[in-house]
Amino acid sequence: MEFFEFLTGFEHYLPILIQQYGLWIYAILFLIIFAETAFIFMFFLPGDSLLLAVGALCATVPMMNLGFIILLLSLAAMLGYMVNYQIGRRLGVRVFEIKSRFIKHEHLLKTHEYFRRRGAITILVARFIPFVRSFAPFAAGSSGMNYTIFSIYNIIGAFIWIAVLVTAGYLLGHTVMFIGDIE
Repeated sequence: MEFFEFLTGFEHYLPILIQQYGLWIYAILFLIIFAETAFIFMFFLPGDSLLLAVGALCATVPMMNLGFIILLLSLAAMLGYMVNYQIGRRLGVRVFEIKSRFIKHEHLLKTHEYFRRRGAITILVARFIPFVRSFAPFAAGSSGMNYTIFSIYNIIGAFIWIAVLVTAGYLLGHTVMFIGDIE
């Protein structure tokens, strides 16, 4: 249970981890963002709160470089979605073949139609919805969404998601430092 609590509240341990692991924190952050976006079962990882905390640390910790962290974590998010899409593409065929009272074929067909018409915007917006973020690329892959369109919106969405949240954390970190300077 302690490990699960550590993972879900990872952002609280960041200052300690930076002290202990130094530059390895970049690899650790990359792996967390990658895992959250690449594997459906990792939806519980802290995405948004982690990005805000990382941004705040970029404002306060000299070794944390804002530009580098935005590029690195954008890459992690892009690659994670690509892996998740491919998993959906491979396993999605099997989902369509399953005869189950829980998985109705007409729902799968509706999902396919939905991603054909609105998949691009879903991939973009899903980045900002924590639980949906882990499932959208899998659904896109299993629905056979066009990979080129998926990739374009994946890249745009990953960069916007990371840049907005890390920058917001950075600005909040600077605000806290500024308030501390006033007192």
